[in-house]
Amino acid sequence: MGQITKKQKEAKAKVDRDNLYSVAEASELVKDISNANFDESVDLAIRLNVDPRKANQMVRGVVTLPNGTGKQTTVLALVTPDKEEEAKEAGADYVGLDEYIEKIKGGWTDVDVIVTMPSVMGKLGPLGRILGPRGLMPNPKTGTVTMDVAKAVSDVKGGKIDFKVDKTGIVHALIGKTSFEADKIAGNARELLGTIVKLKPTTVKGIYIKSIYMSSTMSPSVAIDTKRFTDQ
Repeated sequence: MGQITKKQKEAKAKVDRDNLYSVAEASELVKDISNANFDESVDLAIRLNVDPRKANQMVRGVVTLPNGTGKQTTVLALVTPDKEEEAKEAGADYVGLDEYIEKIKGGWTDVDVIVTMPSVMGKLGPLGRILGPRGLMPNPKTGTVTMDVAKAVSDVKGGKIDFKVDKTGIVHALIGKTSFEADKIAGNARELLGTIVKLKPTTVKGIYIKSIYMSSTMSPSVAIDTKRFTDQ
């Protein structure tokens, strides 16, 4: 294990492990204890009282963060020729169809999100073994399979993210950058948490959100009081 630096020790000392912070307090604190020489990502880790192995307890959804993610999201639009201009004008980084399908078959996956149309999904089936494990397979539930390609592309570029509880019952999500003002980080966090609350499976009894932690790429995690969200 690497040696803890002086800065890391100082950051840890500022976090009261016995305290549960409000979203606003956590946002301020994470900014304060993040001192890397790059613009760190800010993430939430939300542990849910669900069993992801059961279909009726799988928590998955999309949310548009009001202040964006701060990340340059690279979008590939796999569309027919009549939709290409629409996708380009909306800001897609790569636009095309067969040539990109061939590139993906060859192992190319240098994008963050793929948007496509219902009529094209048949061609993407064989790519499932490549795109699936990377979380890149378009899905109607996340709005990435649609005839309104322009809206799908602009939504993703504007801060729309999709999230899914992992096999351990935790949702991990990017909610901004440490360069954001604290109230913008807090606003994004509340939007995500509010969406997750609305998605509570009816089969879940008792406490739904067991814990919430906010952290930046290099910072210690900060525990957030779940009471406000479990009471909803």
